[in-house]
Amino acid sequence: MPFTIATWNINSIRLRAGLVSHLLTTELPDILCLQECKSPVDKMPFETFSELGYTHAVARGQKGYNGVAILSKLPLEDAGHHDWVGMGDARHVAARLENGIVIHNFYVPAGGDTPDREVNAKFGHKLDFLTEMRDRFHAERPERQILVGDLNIAPREDDVWSHKQLLKVVSHTPVEVEHLAQAQDAGSWVDITRMHHPEGQLYSWWSYRNPNWQTNDKGRRLDHIWATPDIAPAADESRILRDARTWEKPSDHVPVFARFDL
Repeated sequence: MPFTIATWNINSIRLRAGLVSHLLTTELPDILCLQECKSPVDKMPFETFSELGYTHAVARGQKGYNGVAILSKLPLEDAGHHDWVGMGDARHVAARLENGIVIHNFYVPAGGDTPDREVNAKFGHKLDFLTEMRDRFHAERPERQILVGDLNIAPREDDVWSHKQLLKVVSHTPVEVEHLAQAQDAGSWVDITRMHHPEGQLYSWWSYRNPNWQTNDKGRRLDHIWATPDIAPAADESRILRDARTWEKPSDHVPVFARFDL
């Protein structure tokens, strides 16, 4: 069964419902995973997306913050969520397709501005979140699973515009990169985008603070699609839709796609 999956930090599903609809009608993913929906589930505009053929959805939400949703043309069932670090925030939801593939949609904490947990509790929260991911993947080895989302870390030197200048900037610090690598290794997750694009600069986020983002191109690859090694070879394509950053009132993130034949 071939299908295309996309992940996108939408930065408010209600504010940008029109952009979501535009993506669904122009790019036609079978499954779209959204992060930072910033809405309770009962306020998310699922009817709008259902009219476009995305009649299946699972989500976790909260007012004004966080929130994750999975929209799908393909039948799927809610596969639960985990309350990472016991914070009660809506940062994870999972769904199971009819072929048994489980899709995890994650929104990892951004971590604040200072990369020091002694003075910045948000950074500590981020590291603890990643540690708990690692431990869970060790305890329950994932199989036939796909993990997508805004992981809020650009792990490689070519995932940022300047490795040297960002070494002390949250999202690319060595301690974050190591924590993410441990979580990835614990589940033997394969980075699908880098499997298809092993070399070169790749970005999925450009700051709102930089109005000349296209010229300066100071981006970071914060959004990821991973798969367990038993199904990773079935991913025959991955791409980043950079053009979405040019849309009217865009998110600061752009969608990342992968195509699987399972």
